Amino acid sequence: MTPDERRAVEAWESLFRAQVAVLRRLGADAIWQDVSFREYDVLFTLRSRPGHAARLRDLAALSLLSQPSLSRMVDRLEARGLVAREVVPGDARGTLVVLTEEGARVQGEVGRRHAEAIAAYVGGALDDDDLDALRALTGRLRDAQGAIPDVRRSPGR
Repeated sequence: MTPDERRAVEAWESLFRAQVAVLRRLGADAIWQDVSFREYDVLFTLRSRPGHAARLRDLAALSLLSQPSLSRMVDRLEARGLVAREVVPGDARGTLVVLTEEGARVQGEVGRRHAEAIAAYVGGALDDDDLDALRALTGRLRDAQGAIPDVRRSPGR
């Protein structure tokens, strides 16, 4: 391994391990009474989409779940009244997952607690300059991957 490769690998490992440590701490928080961490991610993703809706395939692209696992999760969220399934207009085979009013309420409540935890764990460890630098660095890293489409920004999908 060249020195440049070693430096890149060590930087990646550091970033990855920091993310895992924060995610584990967030996952262990008492804020997840209403929904699991992964269920929250689905509700959050829907809340950020136009019309609070997304095709099932787009939700799968935005999450770490496979489409079959996501389908089962959507079934559970639908049974609890947090999302609804609809047919995509003009595409009878497409499934649109829509955040319900109750889903938006739950996402908002859990989201406030989640934001407080992130502020404590990340903001408590880094000062404002560090946070700005981290955001800039991770943005550059993400942007350098270029070929991966960001379905969050794709209207009408």
